[in-house]
Amino acid sequence: MAVGKEIRTKIASIKNTQKITRAMEMVAASKMRKTKDRMQATRPYSKKIGGIIKHLSQANPEYKHPYLIAKEVKRVGLIVVSSDRGLCGGLNSNLFRKTLTHLMEWDKANIEVDVCTIGTKAFGFFSNLRVNLVGQVSKLGDTPHMKDIIGVIKIMLDAYEEGKIDQLYIVSNEFVNTMTQRPTVEQLLPAVARELDENLSGHWDYIYEPDAREVLDHLLKRFIESKVYQGLVENNACEQAARMVAMKSASDNAGNLISELQLIYNKARQAAITQEISEIVAGAAAV
Repeated sequence: MAVGKEIRTKIASIKNTQKITRAMEMVAASKMRKTKDRMQATRPYSKKIGGIIKHLSQANPEYKHPYLIAKEVKRVGLIVVSSDRGLCGGLNSNLFRKTLTHLMEWDKANIEVDVCTIGTKAFGFFSNLRVNLVGQVSKLGDTPHMKDIIGVIKIMLDAYEEGKIDQLYIVSNEFVNTMTQRPTVEQLLPAVARELDENLSGHWDYIYEPDAREVLDHLLKRFIESKVYQGLVENNACEQAARMVAMKSASDNAGNLISELQLIYNKARQAAITQEISEIVAGAAAV
């Protein structure tokens, strides 16, 4: 029964793997609820400040902030948000595939790219590409703070203000639901409204206190920071949801494989018993 012993060893090994994947599934489910709550808590602020920026881009202010002025695009900045760990299905690979599509389009248009990465997977991926990697941060954990990403944001904002880049984009995963995570590429600078609001088509503006320059300088920087942070917490929720689904699929596949191996083992055992009985009967008949 050498074959039977080998099959039993395989079954035991797969059962141990199944225990690990089930444990990871439960851990991911628990973390997903927390990261999802954190994501939903930050969405109202991000949405509101985005609405204000949309209004400002359509207004005729007394002071036009550089972040609202479009430039001729010769170089773009890219902030890529990924997970620190794997075992989360195609979450990161789908994100990188979408990013590569844009990189190829920019390359055809002779537009150079500066990249900042948030997350170990993004840093590892772009380190192997011929891109100008100007900053990175990783290992932020499941509860990231704004102070952790200020560094990479400042690198890009300084580059924009100094004229080194003409546009700034963020690439991250958007949480749609537990089963669906959508990679997105969003333009941050110059801040423009995607859809015109007919109610705001006339000549109007906000009343600024103390003055437009000081308010807009502060507001637009908070807008960029909030968008990057929102992308980070959304990506964390996407990571846990994708890992939960991937580990459930792995556990189910392990169960199917165990059933198949158990059937093969039973057939091998039955064949061995039948052979032994045949040998006993043949020996008795010979006597």
